[in-house]
Amino acid sequence: MSRRAVITGIGAVAPGGVGRQAYWDLLSSGRTATRDISLFDAGKFRSRVAAECDFDPVAAGLSAQEIRRMDRAAQFAVVAAREAIEDSGIDTTAGDPGRTGVSIGSAVGCTTGLEDEYVVLSDNGKNWLVDHSYGVPHLYGYMVPSTLAAEVAWQAYAQGPVALISTGCTSGLDAVAHGVQLIEEGTCDIVIAGATDAPLSPITAACFDAIKATTPNNDDNAAGASRPFDGRRDGFVLGEGAAVMVIEEAGAARRRGAQIYAEVAGFASRSNAYHMTGLKADGREMAEAIGVALDRARLDATDIGYINAHGSGTKQNDRHETAAFKRSLGQHAYDIPISSIKSMIGHSLGAIGSLEVAACALALRHQVVPPTANLSVPDPKCDLDYVPVTARDHRMDHVLSVGSGFGGFQSAMILSRPGVGSGREAA
Repeated sequence: MSRRAVITGIGAVAPGGVGRQAYWDLLSSGRTATRDISLFDAGKFRSRVAAECDFDPVAAGLSAQEIRRMDRAAQFAVVAAREAIEDSGIDTTAGDPGRTGVSIGSAVGCTTGLEDEYVVLSDNGKNWLVDHSYGVPHLYGYMVPSTLAAEVAWQAYAQGPVALISTGCTSGLDAVAHGVQLIEEGTCDIVIAGATDAPLSPITAACFDAIKATTPNNDDNAAGASRPFDGRRDGFVLGEGAAVMVIEEAGAARRRGAQIYAEVAGFASRSNAYHMTGLKADGREMAEAIGVALDRARLDATDIGYINAHGSGTKQNDRHETAAFKRSLGQHAYDIPISSIKSMIGHSLGAIGSLEVAACALALRHQVVPPTANLSVPDPKCDLDYVPVTARDHRMDHVLSVGSGFGGFQSAMILSRPGVGSGREAA
């Protein structure tokens, strides 16, 4: 009998609200969390807006030692993991700790801590040879991205496989998928999976300014700066945050009476082997990932009731993605409600995929499609149902979430509502 993986707990640290409920309230209301950058002086940058988390580590329950030890991204991950474990009702200290694993995604690791320490060690960039004695005791941990996963493992008493997945902007999707694989292959019974990134720093802003990927739309209302699929869009808005989920073997979860948000029914990834930032217009690689995910879930295109789009808000991505949906789903692509939550919470790089998986699980729970905020002048070349401005009540049993990242990474994941049955059960 095949093993199946289900989501039984969700934790979130997101722009607009810390915690799962605050996150869903933001998404379902169509509010945006994008604003002028306050975490550093962005006055000299081309793009000066972002989606920041109003995060107080003390209020979030972190100790003084944890705050001193952990980079902002690690703090996000630990707080989200604690909420997810509590939400699941599972006792990770019971049973065999070797059967509990961790899979955390991140695109840029401890960027904030590293940049802050470089500024101190180099005396604001004056010294080429830095004085290491000015560094914080845990500077080495900032250099090693796997410390993010290790921090979560310590919280969960996990002694099974612990991994840091870094595949750019698909890291969050891919980390959840890795956790699912550990369940399905029998290596783990519980996996704490998700992703975190806190990239809002001068170095990140400068990098995206250089390639003109982020919006220069600073003069208008910052809340309207992220405009996926809108004809006025001019680049994406950076964000930050984390989402972490408890993934369990389905039978064990049901036996203990756990709440189940969704089953992870299918996943696939592809690469275009083409260009670091460029995308082919036909969307073939994303379409292939969607097709394989459908096959693994044993579902048809017509089974998909909602698509959580990558929807970064760049012309290249939005049109590439629209082509991929048409290529993989055929005529049914025109009938599926689609939305981009990046319109509300920005693009948190590696973290966004896990935030989107969490949003899909919550959408299934509430039977509500989050909207694409700021979509008022549709791009005629993006002619699908991109659910503008207002959330929509909608019956759905299976949802698709996709990601597209620098390096040509394309990932697709299908979540199914518990109790509806799927093609996998017929096998």
